[in-house]
Amino acid sequence: MLLFDAHLDLSMNALEWNRDLRSSLQDINEREKGMTDKPDRGNAVISLDELRKGNIGIVVATQIARYVDKSSTLPGWHSPEQAWAQTQGQLAYYKALETLGELSPIRNWEELQAHVEYWNNSQDTKKKIGYILSLEGADSIITVDHLDIAYNYGLRALGPAHYGPGRYAQGTNATGGLGEAGRALLARMQQLGIILDATHLCDDSFWEAMEHYDGPVWASHHNCRALVNHNRQFTDEQFKELIRRGAVIGMPLDAWMMVPNWVRGVSTPQNMQVSLNTMIDHLDHICQIAGNTNHVGLGTDLDGGFGTEQCPYDIQSIADLQKIPDLLSKRGYSSDDIEKICHKNWIGFLEKNWK
Repeated sequence: MLLFDAHLDLSMNALEWNRDLRSSLQDINEREKGMTDKPDRGNAVISLDELRKGNIGIVVATQIARYVDKSSTLPGWHSPEQAWAQTQGQLAYYKALETLGELSPIRNWEELQAHVEYWNNSQDTKKKIGYILSLEGADSIITVDHLDIAYNYGLRALGPAHYGPGRYAQGTNATGGLGEAGRALLARMQQLGIILDATHLCDDSFWEAMEHYDGPVWASHHNCRALVNHNRQFTDEQFKELIRRGAVIGMPLDAWMMVPNWVRGVSTPQNMQVSLNTMIDHLDHICQIAGNTNHVGLGTDLDGGFGTEQCPYDIQSIADLQKIPDLLSKRGYSSDDIEKICHKNWIGFLEKNWK
């Protein structure tokens, strides 16, 4: 089954975790033995070859760089210009992988069509993975004019916020609306046709964004507040609004967002019984709200600052996502439903908004 993963922080892993994604997963984790600077050292699940093993042929690959002011306790850059420079380094990494024949950019419907045909029919032992470029958090967009620069180098989706307060919107654990700068950003995004990623928007910013943006909207990696009561998750009313607008919502695999009462550094996937079936619980909840399977997909966020210590216990590699079709079948989903969830909903969304 072809899989489409709508949220992977590949360049962040390469540049901030210093992981060579062309190496084997075993080599990546062996090299990190004994390292303690990040909680997920030695627990990675992603390499380019593991993506290929899992038939994950299309990904949404991110750029990410937060700006923080003097009062913030969050990690980040001390000026928007520094944050912009960080995202340009991440872009350079993706371009280097293109040159090496590892990645292939997808920027329009024709390129997406061509890549799907290539992926399904190529006999290459190392197929090029198709990637759509996204920006998680807009702090690095120095001015709205920089959005045009980003669009021209391939940016096709943007989430205005990440964690905490942002320059254009307020994110997880923050409150407040977009303000004039955020509304100007949305207006230019709509003119360019950049997809609004609603992920991480706090409730105030979410509803203001829905009021001021009439372009394509998705939520690349978002779970259900009805199942895990935290502002990082969306309410049923927010899901209803996204469904009304034709959005697709990707299911993330960060355990603390999958089950209530997770304690970082204490809880384990095993003692909290977090499995891929837990993800399907969230997916199924959204399907029940929608009355169909047309608005859900995968947006795993794997290796997004966590690894096997904080993801489903039945995942040791991202290639294990291939367990999902069988699990969905056992939960009563039809073969057509399963294809929609695994790739067709994302592809159909892009066909509608790009063709």
